[in-house]
Amino acid sequence: MPHTLVLATRNAGKLAELEALLHGLGSGLGMDVAVMGLDAFPDMPEVEETGETFTENALLKARAVAAHTGCIAMADDSGLMVDALQGAPGVRSARFAAPFPPGATGAEKDRLNNQKLLQALAHVPDLSRSARFVTEVALASPDGASVTAQGSWQGRILHEPRGEHGFGYDPVFFDEDAGCTAAELAPAEKNARSHRGQALRRLAALLPAFLADHAVPSSPTR
Repeated sequence: MPHTLVLATRNAGKLAELEALLHGLGSGLGMDVAVMGLDAFPDMPEVEETGETFTENALLKARAVAAHTGCIAMADDSGLMVDALQGAPGVRSARFAAPFPPGATGAEKDRLNNQKLLQALAHVPDLSRSARFVTEVALASPDGASVTAQGSWQGRILHEPRGEHGFGYDPVFFDEDAGCTAAELAPAEKNARSHRGQALRRLAALLPAFLADHAVPSSPTR
């Protein structure tokens, strides 16, 4: 019987990225993991990200989703930390340019966030545009247990967007080793390098024991 894992996101880009990573990790561990997004639980209320750290926000979301769905839940809180902005946008990365226009899509919010970031760095020279993506991933079970893992990805911010892949700040985040932006990397290569990929690979070492100790007898139907 597959283990059901609910990903605490409605972001289509993030969901696709997490599904691809988890499929590979599950296969490598010899485990059958059925992945669901929050679209399968339309009555799940939004979880306010009131934490001051990525860890706090990831745990808030994972615990809330696990309690509501009755399934083991995975949540991540990810953000971009720019040295010239003293670590901003940080935990506010997804809402850096808020308030957004009513009805703004995810792609429109990404564009506005990138626009605000580039404006904030308009007079910052290349050598001072260092930045890193950070991810904290949390697993939580309905019985209240949880584990976390972190990953980071070092780079710098360009002066204009490049690339068509990915989401969020990917078009302006330049990986020096790869020689391109995160949005110019093929999805598989991005997953191999990214902060989220690193965190999930670290979490994979903890996943079999966590699922064994906190397995849900049967998946709720909605």
